[in-house]
Amino acid sequence: MKIVVYCGASTGQNPAFKTATQALGQWIVAEQHTLVYGGGKVGLMGLLADTVLAGGAKVIGIMPTFLAERELSHPQLTELQLVESMSERKNKMIALGDCYIALPGGPGTLEEIAEVISWARIGQHQNACILYNVADYYTPLAQFYDQMVANGFLTATDRSVTSFSSNVTEIAAFLKDYQPPVVRQYQNQSESNRLEAINLEEK
Repeated sequence: MKIVVYCGASTGQNPAFKTATQALGQWIVAEQHTLVYGGGKVGLMGLLADTVLAGGAKVIGIMPTFLAERELSHPQLTELQLVESMSERKNKMIALGDCYIALPGGPGTLEEIAEVISWARIGQHQNACILYNVADYYTPLAQFYDQMVANGFLTATDRSVTSFSSNVTEIAAFLKDYQPPVVRQYQNQSESNRLEAINLEEK
């Protein structure tokens, strides 16, 4: 399985972030998966790649040329694919991946995992989306998703297929039991009104 991981280009302030990153890398090695990530050598990105490479597993990096030219690319990857833009990088990673996991990170990490969650809802892929909720880092986001459900912008079913996992054991269990969401179907307003009228007549 190709595991796409989004994460920060810094290590953050909490030592738990580094510990969790290493645990995720060790799990990828133990399960003989392949890591797909942004190709960097710094921060949690570099730590994750180093952990997986040290265990003998494959690591594929996807990086825009303008970042590689700043000498930010990891020099020891199994494979480094250079692309022209951030958009191309994201699309390439999505296409390669069999699931998507977000470690703690900044706005870019949040953008990437939010995109794959959104794309799953409209049938653009059928892969699991997981936020590794290290030290409750993503708990406010989980609560916000619950607010989406409460306010009618997200169904409870769609909410349930995004995992906020506290450890690797929870991630593995979620992947084992994962069922893709049913693709959303939309009705135009006239059809919706017609069905509502029929329901009223039947009452």
